[in-house]
Amino acid sequence: MNRRDSIKTLTFASIGAGLLLEGCYGISREKIKRSLTRYEYGRTPEEKLYDDKLFAQKFFSNDELFTFDKLCNIILPPNEFGSIRDAEVVQLIEFMAKDIPSYQEPLREGLIWIDNESKQRFDNLFVDCEVSQQKEILDEIAYYDPNKSIEDYPKPVQWFNLLRNLTMTGYFTSEVGIKELGYKGNFPNVWDGVPQDVLDQYGLEYDKDWIDKFIDQSKRNITAEWDDDGNLIT
Repeated sequence: MNRRDSIKTLTFASIGAGLLLEGCYGISREKIKRSLTRYEYGRTPEEKLYDDKLFAQKFFSNDELFTFDKLCNIILPPNEFGSIRDAEVVQLIEFMAKDIPSYQEPLREGLIWIDNESKQRFDNLFVDCEVSQQKEILDEIAYYDPNKSIEDYPKPVQWFNLLRNLTMTGYFTSEVGIKELGYKGNFPNVWDGVPQDVLDQYGLEYDKDWIDKFIDQSKRNITAEWDDDGNLIT
């Protein structure tokens, strides 16, 4: 099992076209709103007002969003199914930081920490470091014992764990991520009656004059109707 397959497995256990970015990573409020409302879902008027309030705000700076883009691409590199940009993961992180204010401080402090760490080690911001240098830093905070509370670990480990969870959630709940998982969703099965062995067990059988009426797959989407005398007419 490769790294990406392992992450997919972890995603199932834990949760059960890319946006062209302005400038360096200039996501406007309107672009975030269009991204997150592309697929309509049922909302009460109060929920819609709350969403609109969040869409009207922008929390992270463009530089911060660009750093998230680099980090998320390291966590889940692009493959034949898509990328974190296709899944609009960074836009989700921006939205979640506004929806759950307790995420704001740790997410931002983590970005500050990783830039400071990069400057101390390599005299560069994280986004300007070589990939090998970026991974050197991340490898030191990416792994922990799941049998221990994450709160017992240093802040950088907690931050990266949060970011990794948001990345996996954003990707594997997106259209491209669900395709990669091979999840087909719910769909109606084909019912062709009670199995013959069960009918035999109870000494029952279908009336042959009726069987074509109530086990006809060509009419499976037609709603049954009866006349006033109780006769099936569809």
